[in-house]
Amino acid sequence: MGSLFLGLGGYALPSKAAKNKLTKITLLHTNDMHSHIDPFPESDPKHPGLGGFARINALVKRIRVEEENTLLLDCGDIYQGTPYFNFFKGEAELKLMSKIGYDAGTIGNHEFDNGLVGITSQMGHMNFPFINSNYDFTGTILEGKVEAYKTFQKGNVKIGIFGLGVELEGLVSSKNCEGVKYIDPIYMAEKMVEVLKDKEQCDLIICLSHMGYSSNAGGICDLKLAKETRDIDVILGGHSHTLLETATRIRNLDGKEVVINQVGWAGIALGRIDFYIDKEEGTKLASSTLHSIDKKLEA
Repeated sequence: MGSLFLGLGGYALPSKAAKNKLTKITLLHTNDMHSHIDPFPESDPKHPGLGGFARINALVKRIRVEEENTLLLDCGDIYQGTPYFNFFKGEAELKLMSKIGYDAGTIGNHEFDNGLVGITSQMGHMNFPFINSNYDFTGTILEGKVEAYKTFQKGNVKIGIFGLGVELEGLVSSKNCEGVKYIDPIYMAEKMVEVLKDKEQCDLIICLSHMGYSSNAGGICDLKLAKETRDIDVILGGHSHTLLETATRIRNLDGKEVVINQVGWAGIALGRIDFYIDKEEGTKLASSTLHSIDKKLEA
Protein backbone atom coordinates (compact mmCIF):
# COMPACT_ATOMS: atom_id res chain seq x y z
CA MET A 1 0.00 0.00 0.00
CA GLY A 2 1.38 3.33 -1.07
CA SER A 3 2.06 6.81 0.19
CA LEU A 4 1.57 10.31 -1.15
CA PHE A 5 3.32 13.57 -0.34
CA LEU A 6 1.20 16.62 -0.83
CA GLY A 7 1.16 20.31 -0.04
CA LEU A 8 -1.88 21.95 1.52
CA GLY A 9 -3.28 25.25 0.33
CA GLY A 10 -0.76 25.57 -2.49
CA TYR A 11 2.16 26.06 -0.12
CA ALA A 12 5.64 25.22 -1.34
CA LEU A 13 7.98 22.93 0.52
CA PRO A 14 9.75 24.80 3.32
CA SER A 15 13.33 25.94 2.92
CA LYS A 16 16.14 24.14 4.72
CA ALA A 17 16.34 27.01 7.20
CA ALA A 18 12.72 26.51 8.17
CA LYS A 19 12.83 22.74 8.59
CA ASN A 20 13.90 22.92 12.21
CA LYS A 21 10.72 24.86 13.00
CA LEU A 22 8.41 22.15 11.69
CA THR A 23 6.15 20.27 14.08
CA LYS A 24 5.12 16.82 12.90
CA ILE A 25 1.60 15.65 13.74
CA THR A 26 0.72 12.02 13.03
CA LEU A 27 -2.96 11.15 12.54
CA LEU A 28 -3.88 7.46 12.63
CA HIS A 29 -7.43 6.46 11.79
CA THR A 30 -9.89 3.61 11.33
CA ASN A 31 -13.53 3.42 10.26
CA ASP A 32 -16.38 0.93 10.09
CA MET A 33 -14.75 -1.64 12.35
CA HIS A 34 -18.10 -3.46 12.62
CA SER A 35 -17.08 -5.58 15.62
CA HIS A 36 -14.32 -7.36 13.66
CA ILE A 37 -12.09 -7.92 16.67
CA ASP A 38 -10.46 -10.98 15.12
CA PRO A 39 -8.77 -11.15 11.69
CA PHE A 40 -10.68 -12.48 8.70
CA PRO A 41 -9.97 -16.18 8.10
CA GLU A 42 -7.34 -17.00 5.49
CA SER A 43 -10.15 -18.54 3.42
CA ASP A 44 -12.07 -15.26 3.16
CA PRO A 45 -12.51 -14.46 -0.56
CA LYS A 46 -12.10 -10.68 -0.21
CA HIS A 47 -9.88 -10.02 2.83
CA PRO A 48 -7.95 -13.26 3.53
CA GLY A 49 -6.19 -13.03 6.87
CA LEU A 50 -6.55 -9.25 7.20
CA GLY A 51 -7.55 -7.21 10.22
CA GLY A 52 -7.58 -7.81 13.96
CA PHE A 53 -7.56 -5.45 16.94
CA ALA A 54 -4.38 -7.04 18.38
CA ARG A 55 -2.48 -6.27 15.16
CA ILE A 56 -3.79 -2.70 15.09
CA ASN A 57 -2.60 -2.34 18.67
CA ALA A 58 0.87 -3.60 17.73
CA LEU A 59 1.16 -1.17 14.83
CA VAL A 60 -0.13 1.81 16.81
CA LYS A 61 2.30 1.05 19.64
CA ARG A 62 5.20 0.98 17.18
CA ILE A 63 4.22 4.26 15.56
CA ARG A 64 3.75 5.96 18.92
CA VAL A 65 7.30 5.02 19.90
CA GLU A 66 8.56 6.60 16.67
CA GLU A 67 6.29 9.67 16.59
CA GLU A 68 5.86 11.96 19.58
CA ASN A 69 2.71 13.80 18.45
CA THR A 70 0.20 11.09 17.52
CA LEU A 71 -3.60 10.98 17.56
CA LEU A 72 -5.62 7.79 16.98
CA LEU A 73 -9.16 8.43 15.70
CA ASP A 74 -12.18 6.41 14.59
CA CYS A 75 -14.90 7.43 12.15
CA GLY A 76 -17.90 5.41 13.30
CA ASP A 77 -19.72 2.09 12.94
CA ILE A 78 -17.70 0.43 15.65
CA TYR A 79 -20.72 -1.81 16.29
CA GLN A 80 -22.49 -4.61 14.41
CA GLY A 81 -21.05 -7.36 12.24
CA THR A 82 -19.85 -10.28 14.37
CA PRO A 83 -21.11 -12.27 17.37
CA TYR A 84 -18.99 -10.05 19.64
CA PHE A 85 -21.63 -7.36 19.22
CA ASN A 86 -24.56 -9.76 19.49
CA PHE A 87 -23.30 -11.10 22.82
CA PHE A 88 -21.56 -8.11 24.41
CA LYS A 89 -23.50 -5.16 22.92
CA GLY A 90 -20.39 -3.07 22.23
CA GLU A 91 -18.59 -3.62 25.52
CA ALA A 92 -15.79 -5.70 23.98
CA GLU A 93 -15.13 -3.24 21.17
CA LEU A 94 -15.03 -0.17 23.40
CA LYS A 95 -12.86 -1.82 26.06
CA LEU A 96 -10.34 -2.92 23.45
CA MET A 97 -10.30 0.45 21.68
CA SER A 98 -9.70 2.10 25.05
CA LYS A 99 -6.81 -0.27 25.70
CA ILE A 100 -5.33 0.47 22.27
CA GLY A 101 -5.53 4.15 23.19
CA TYR A 102 -7.98 5.82 20.84
CA ASP A 103 -8.12 9.56 21.42
CA ALA A 104 -11.58 10.16 19.95
CA GLY A 105 -14.25 8.68 17.69
CA THR A 106 -17.44 9.76 16.01
CA ILE A 107 -20.84 8.05 15.99
CA GLY A 108 -21.94 5.92 13.05
CA ASN A 109 -25.49 4.86 12.22
CA HIS A 110 -24.87 1.33 13.57
CA GLU A 111 -24.08 2.72 17.00
CA PHE A 112 -27.87 3.21 17.22
CA ASP A 113 -28.67 -0.47 16.58
CA ASN A 114 -29.59 -1.02 20.22
CA GLY A 115 -31.11 2.43 20.60
CA LEU A 116 -29.86 5.36 22.67
CA VAL A 117 -29.69 3.08 25.71
CA GLY A 118 -27.37 0.84 23.71
CA ILE A 119 -24.96 3.75 23.37
CA THR A 120 -25.19 5.22 26.88
CA SER A 121 -25.04 1.86 28.65
CA GLN A 122 -21.67 1.07 27.04
CA MET A 123 -19.99 4.47 27.35
CA GLY A 124 -18.66 3.58 30.78
CA HIS A 125 -16.36 1.09 29.07
CA MET A 126 -14.59 3.76 27.00
CA ASN A 127 -11.91 6.23 28.03
CA PHE A 128 -12.14 8.34 24.87
CA PRO A 129 -14.97 10.68 23.81
CA PHE A 130 -17.60 10.33 21.13
CA ILE A 131 -17.60 13.54 19.10
CA ASN A 132 -20.59 14.58 16.99
CA SER A 133 -21.70 18.06 16.03
CA ASN A 134 -24.81 17.59 13.87
CA TYR A 135 -26.94 15.26 16.01
CA ASP A 136 -28.89 17.26 18.58
CA PHE A 137 -29.39 15.01 21.61
CA THR A 138 -31.25 17.62 23.67
CA GLY A 139 -33.92 15.99 25.78
CA THR A 140 -32.57 12.46 25.28
CA ILE A 141 -30.48 10.27 27.58
CA LEU A 142 -27.45 11.15 25.47
CA GLU A 143 -27.74 14.88 26.20
CA GLY A 144 -24.41 16.18 27.47
CA LYS A 145 -22.63 12.86 26.88
CA VAL A 146 -21.44 13.43 23.30
CA GLU A 147 -19.02 16.29 22.67
CA ALA A 148 -19.59 18.69 19.77
CA TYR A 149 -15.84 19.17 19.42
CA LYS A 150 -12.60 18.56 21.27
CA THR A 151 -9.16 20.13 21.16
CA PHE A 152 -5.77 18.50 21.65
CA GLN A 153 -2.39 20.14 22.21
CA LYS A 154 0.49 18.33 20.50
CA GLY A 155 3.80 20.14 20.83
CA ASN A 156 3.17 23.75 19.83
CA VAL A 157 0.22 22.78 17.61
CA LYS A 158 -3.40 23.01 18.76
CA ILE A 159 -5.69 20.55 16.99
CA GLY A 160 -9.46 20.89 16.81
CA ILE A 161 -11.72 17.94 16.02
CA PHE A 162 -15.44 17.90 15.27
CA GLY A 163 -17.71 15.12 14.01
CA LEU A 164 -20.48 14.81 11.43
CA GLY A 165 -22.94 11.94 11.02
CA VAL A 166 -25.15 10.68 8.23
CA GLU A 167 -28.90 11.36 8.08
CA LEU A 168 -30.42 8.68 10.33
CA GLU A 169 -33.87 8.62 8.75
CA GLY A 170 -34.12 5.59 6.51
CA LEU A 171 -31.00 4.01 8.02
CA VAL A 172 -32.01 3.69 11.66
CA SER A 173 -35.34 2.60 13.11
CA SER A 174 -37.17 5.68 14.41
CA LYS A 175 -37.54 4.13 17.86
CA ASN A 176 -33.77 3.64 18.05
CA CYS A 177 -33.03 7.33 17.52
CA GLU A 178 -36.17 8.85 19.01
CA GLY A 179 -35.68 12.49 19.95
CA VAL A 180 -32.43 12.93 18.00
CA LYS A 181 -32.54 15.91 15.64
CA TYR A 182 -30.38 15.91 12.52
CA ILE A 183 -28.72 19.21 11.62
CA ASP A 184 -27.41 20.05 8.14
CA PRO A 185 -23.71 19.02 8.06
CA ILE A 186 -22.52 21.96 5.92
CA TYR A 187 -24.18 24.44 8.28
CA MET A 188 -22.75 22.73 11.34
CA ALA A 189 -19.30 22.40 9.81
CA GLU A 190 -19.23 26.18 9.29
CA LYS A 191 -20.24 26.72 12.92
CA MET A 192 -17.63 24.30 14.24
CA VAL A 193 -14.84 25.75 12.10
CA GLU A 194 -15.72 29.22 13.37
CA VAL A 195 -15.45 28.01 16.97
CA LEU A 196 -12.27 26.01 16.43
CA LYS A 197 -10.45 28.63 14.39
CA ASP A 198 -11.58 31.88 16.01
CA LYS A 199 -12.43 30.97 19.60
CA GLU A 200 -10.11 28.01 20.20
CA GLN A 201 -7.30 29.30 17.93
CA CYS A 202 -6.63 25.85 16.45
CA ASP A 203 -3.77 25.36 14.00
CA LEU A 204 -5.17 22.16 12.47
CA ILE A 205 -8.87 21.35 12.02
CA ILE A 206 -10.09 17.78 11.54
CA CYS A 207 -13.55 16.51 10.70
CA LEU A 208 -14.42 12.95 11.70
CA SER A 209 -17.12 12.08 9.17
CA HIS A 210 -19.56 9.22 8.97
CA MET A 211 -21.36 10.42 5.83
CA GLY A 212 -19.64 8.50 3.03
CA TYR A 213 -16.86 9.40 0.61
CA SER A 214 -19.04 10.24 -2.40
CA SER A 215 -22.68 10.41 -3.45
CA ASN A 216 -24.12 9.56 -6.87
CA ALA A 217 -27.31 11.45 -6.03
CA GLY A 218 -25.50 14.67 -5.15
CA GLY A 219 -26.19 14.30 -1.44
CA ILE A 220 -23.91 15.33 1.37
CA CYS A 221 -20.65 13.37 1.46
CA ASP A 222 -16.98 13.99 2.22
CA LEU A 223 -16.19 15.33 -1.27
CA LYS A 224 -19.12 17.76 -1.15
CA LEU A 225 -18.26 18.83 2.40
CA ALA A 226 -14.71 19.67 1.36
CA LYS A 227 -15.82 21.69 -1.67
CA GLU A 228 -18.50 23.70 0.13
CA THR A 229 -16.69 24.74 3.32
CA ARG A 230 -13.62 26.63 4.49
CA ASP A 231 -10.71 25.97 6.85
CA ILE A 232 -11.10 22.20 7.30
CA ASP A 233 -7.64 20.72 6.85
CA VAL A 234 -8.55 17.04 6.78
CA ILE A 235 -11.71 14.91 6.59
CA LEU A 236 -11.32 11.39 7.94
CA GLY A 237 -14.29 9.41 6.69
CA GLY A 238 -16.44 6.35 7.13
CA HIS A 239 -19.81 4.83 6.19
CA SER A 240 -19.10 4.02 2.52
CA HIS A 241 -16.32 1.48 3.28
CA THR A 242 -14.10 3.22 0.72
CA LEU A 243 -10.51 2.01 0.64
CA LEU A 244 -8.23 4.80 -0.60
CA GLU A 245 -4.69 3.84 -1.53
CA THR A 246 -3.69 7.47 -1.07
CA ALA A 247 -5.55 10.44 0.34
CA THR A 248 -7.72 12.52 -1.98
CA ARG A 249 -7.19 16.27 -2.33
CA ILE A 250 -10.12 18.61 -2.91
CA ARG A 251 -10.09 22.39 -3.12
CA ASN A 252 -12.41 24.20 -0.74
CA LEU A 253 -14.32 27.46 -1.21
CA ASP A 254 -11.08 29.42 -0.77
CA GLY A 255 -9.15 27.28 -3.24
CA LYS A 256 -7.14 25.61 -0.48
CA GLU A 257 -6.65 21.87 -0.44
CA VAL A 258 -8.46 19.55 1.94
CA VAL A 259 -7.13 16.04 2.58
CA ILE A 260 -9.78 13.30 2.56
CA ASN A 261 -9.04 9.75 3.62
CA GLN A 262 -10.92 6.51 4.39
CA VAL A 263 -9.57 2.99 4.93
CA GLY A 264 -12.18 0.43 3.90
CA TRP A 265 -13.79 -1.42 6.77
CA ALA A 266 -13.40 -4.15 9.45
CA GLY A 267 -9.90 -3.04 10.40
CA ILE A 268 -8.23 -4.31 7.23
CA ALA A 269 -6.08 -1.17 7.12
CA LEU A 270 -4.89 1.71 9.28
CA GLY A 271 -4.77 5.15 7.73
CA ARG A 272 -1.92 7.52 8.50
CA ILE A 273 -1.51 11.17 7.63
CA ASP A 274 1.62 13.02 8.77
CA PHE A 275 1.28 16.79 8.90
CA TYR A 276 4.33 19.03 8.94
CA ILE A 277 3.35 22.40 10.33
CA ASP A 278 5.38 25.61 10.46
CA LYS A 279 3.39 28.07 12.55
CA GLU A 280 5.76 30.96 11.85
CA GLU A 281 5.54 30.58 8.08
CA GLY A 282 1.88 29.51 8.12
CA THR A 283 2.62 26.38 6.11
CA LYS A 284 1.12 22.90 6.32
CA LEU A 285 2.33 19.88 4.41
CA ALA A 286 1.09 16.32 4.60
CA SER A 287 2.05 12.80 3.59
CA SER A 288 -0.45 9.94 3.39
CA THR A 289 0.25 6.25 4.03
CA LEU A 290 -2.02 3.20 4.09
CA HIS A 291 -0.90 0.38 6.38
CA SER A 292 -2.22 -3.12 5.70
CA ILE A 293 -3.26 -4.94 8.90
CA ASP A 294 -1.87 -8.39 8.21
CA LYS A 295 -0.03 -11.23 9.95
CA LYS A 296 3.34 -9.52 9.48
CA LEU A 297 2.36 -7.38 12.46
CA GLU A 298 2.46 -10.49 14.66
CA ALA A 299 6.19 -10.95 14.11
